Amino acid sequence: MHLASMGNMLTICNEPLAISETVYIAFRLACCDTLERMGLAEQIDEPCESNFGYLTQVPFLRHVPPQVQLDVLVETWRKHTSNDTIAGDMLDESVIYAVCETASHLVATDSSTAARWLSQGPIEIADKPSLRMSREIQAVHLDLANEGDFLLISQFQDIPTDEALLLKTKFGLDPAACEPMFDVLGRWHVGSDFARRAGGLLNSVEAARAVALFPGRRSSRSPGNC
Repeated sequence: MHLASMGNMLTICNEPLAISETVYIAFRLACCDTLERMGLAEQIDEPCESNFGYLTQVPFLRHVPPQVQLDVLVETWRKHTSNDTIAGDMLDESVIYAVCETASHLVATDSSTAARWLSQGPIEIADKPSLRMSREIQAVHLDLANEGDFLLISQFQDIPTDEALLLKTKFGLDPAACEPMFDVLGRWHVGSDFARRAGGLLNSVEAARAVALFPGRRSSRSPGNC
């Protein structure tokens, strides 16, 4: 697969998220890192409510189950590679921030693992992981025209609803824009078309491995009987 064959229609604050190797690297490494941690958790039978995965970079979303983290990651990736013009929401902004921070840290601290995951991906990357690559990944979200509201709303989690609404208004936060962030907190299951949406990001073996790890596929586990 070639980057040139992909779309370029996910916009953040009316600014398109550019199709580039750097964006692909960020999404792929964050996805592989979360998938790897899910596999390790399964091996040691770690409780399913344990907090790990790339979205823990966003305080408000640190309790999102890892399988849902992967689901929203590939959904934002689908929007990014779509041929339709799609305006990103606050959850998309959170995903972009979190994948960049996760991948940037991985490249800087564990270049051998980053190189292995990139070599196995569906897009050939000539560059080797380096501090320059780490800085370029982080620059993806730093250069986007967003105000970081997805980081601000975590301050309102433990405040009564009426008071929180007043404070959000004071800080210029649109309650409707925050809804996708609240909605994802209540999700548990993954869309049945996960493998299709992960196309161009995971290879077929990795996508099948991810699906096999999702709750309901490997056992009858649910949030109530982990």
